[in-house]
Amino acid sequence: MAIDVGGLVSIVVFYLIILVIGVWAGRKTGFRTKNMRTDDVMLANRSIGLFVGTFTMTATWVGGGYINGTTEVVALSGGLVWCQAPVGYALSLVFGGLFFAEKLRSSGFTTMLDPFHWKYGDLMNCLLYIPALSGDVFWSAAILTALGASLRVILDLNLELAIIVSAAIACLYTLIGGLYSVAYTDVIQLICMFVGLWLCVPFVLTHESVSPVTANSTQLWLGTLTPDHAANYIDLGLLLIFGGIPWQVYWQRALSARTAGIARGLSFLGAVGCLVMAVPSVIMGAVAATTDWNSTGYGRVQISDYDRPLVLPLVMKHLCPPAVSYIGLGAISAAVMSSTDSSVLSSSSMFARNVVGVIYSRTHGRKISESAQIWIMRVAQIVITAMACVMAISVESIYGLWILCSDFVYVILFPQLLCVMYLKGTNSYGSFLAFFSGLILRLLGGDNSLHIPAVIHYPWYDATTNTQLFPFRTLSMLVSLFTLIIFSYLAEYLFTRCHAPLTWDLYRCFQPPSPLAKSNTKLVSLTCDEGTGSYVRHRLTVHGEHNLGYLSDDRITSTKL
Repeated sequence: MAIDVGGLVSIVVFYLIILVIGVWAGRKTGFRTKNMRTDDVMLANRSIGLFVGTFTMTATWVGGGYINGTTEVVALSGGLVWCQAPVGYALSLVFGGLFFAEKLRSSGFTTMLDPFHWKYGDLMNCLLYIPALSGDVFWSAAILTALGASLRVILDLNLELAIIVSAAIACLYTLIGGLYSVAYTDVIQLICMFVGLWLCVPFVLTHESVSPVTANSTQLWLGTLTPDHAANYIDLGLLLIFGGIPWQVYWQRALSARTAGIARGLSFLGAVGCLVMAVPSVIMGAVAATTDWNSTGYGRVQISDYDRPLVLPLVMKHLCPPAVSYIGLGAISAAVMSSTDSSVLSSSSMFARNVVGVIYSRTHGRKISESAQIWIMRVAQIVITAMACVMAISVESIYGLWILCSDFVYVILFPQLLCVMYLKGTNSYGSFLAFFSGLILRLLGGDNSLHIPAVIHYPWYDATTNTQLFPFRTLSMLVSLFTLIIFSYLAEYLFTRCHAPLTWDLYRCFQPPSPLAKSNTKLVSLTCDEGTGSYVRHRLTVHGEHNLGYLSDDRITSTKL
């Protein structure tokens, strides 16, 4: 088939508009060589208001996987009852706004990993970056694959070319303007998504090949939930809700808000936006389930398993006029780019600040300059974009990898975030053991989509499909959480009650502070007497910003925010 010239022109025009807006928004930073500030590039100088913040929050969550996946699930993968992502992600923003957003924004952090570094130290800071990076890269790869496939279905474009061009444009304006460009292009992209998706709805509902989406056809798209799958259903719901909180793409927006109140407000409004943006995808999923596909240009009685991830673009192509399908394709492109630029910026920000910056400080004894951090971040953006493109082109099970990484975020990062924000007595020992206990337990549970066999067979295990019906993800998360708490307090008891010598304190969680730390320390208490000597435990305030716990060298090891 020949390339659809009209569609190609429309998508090129759309990409040019997004690129121009991104470059325009980036005029506040640009490629300056002097006076560059990390707050400008990473957090838009903490100047994001409620309007722009709500748009960028919603556009970040409503990616290509969100709208394509919603349509697919409703049409072919269990029906509306199993379409948990819109409600789950909306609730994750609500809980994030209620319990974390205002607290983190008031603390003045720059990235999600900052509190982990301050409280648990360098090693855990770098270890916790791994699941965060993996989630972002696989997420980007999954949605780029969805976009490439959509362009191939509607325009008959080359898959690899579509993926590379889309990723390159998103990376380019992110390089130029950082969060300024990402936030302002998100406004336009969300408008394009809203208009493009809703414009398709009346055409697909009135197509002659579509049966009326009425009470008589609800069994085709509503789906059912049997008691056997209730526990697994709850497990997946909790994963979406609480596993949706510890993502840097979310915290980058909350931390960039002008005030703590705005950070909280845009979380709530973003939740409403996520639900609203899911409605047209749900409608088109219901339509796809009730369509006589043999009477359309698709030429089959029903959508094949091979084309299962392409339900939304197939609906647009075969049930809408060409001009409308082009606009709908623009909606998919906008969804993908709005999520890709966010994930690339978030991972590169954490890499520059929390990995390279930490290593440089340890090896050179001083902080890395802001200008150097920004250039490292820009190089990282290119590398991360390239990684996502390679995976999107070469790996068949990207969606399965993304699901597994989402599990890791839920099992590993959520307990750590909960403890670092609300349990002042936790420390590096508990954090380290919790990381590996959660990781190992989750892997031993297996993964059907990636054909990883289950070593542990939990109750109700289905050997035929290699499926765990027991809520093993939540169990793994709870084991990780209680491991962190129990071993943190055990370590504190052993070292502070003088049952273990301080020479065994490998993480230096309970060591006397260094002279550098003392200069920033307000002493308010003395504890412990070993008979042969004594050591001092300092409760302190650093730079007047935080009410903090115990200090080791120049880092915080027990934090009360």
